[in-house]
Amino acid sequence: MPTHGKLDYVEFPAHDLDATRRFFAQAFDWTFEDYGPDYIAFGGEGLDGGFYRADLQSRSEAGGALLVFYSARIEETLAQVEAAGGTILKPVFEFPGGRRFHFTEPSGNEFAVWSDPVG
Repeated sequence: MPTHGKLDYVEFPAHDLDATRRFFAQAFDWTFEDYGPDYIAFGGEGLDGGFYRADLQSRSEAGGALLVFYSARIEETLAQVEAAGGTILKPVFEFPGGRRFHFTEPSGNEFAVWSDPVG
């Protein structure tokens, strides 16, 4: 049940819905529901959302919000992202809260993955 005043859903543009679907299914084991030829939705991934067909991209350098995954095994997640066809924008680096990397999925939307500090 949605909670009043709390984030509930996120939407992203995607010029290639099929490639975006395959990427998230392979890299993160997501499943999707089709809503016509121009929209796919995902749920149960921490925040529900969807991708709509558009020739746009969500990138932090252009002011887009950056959604960040958590990983207990960041190197494994990095390998999964690469194997699924993601492009690494920033390799694993340390930041005050731990370690992270940034990537784009096949439609060009940017995401990041963070993990706890080593040691």
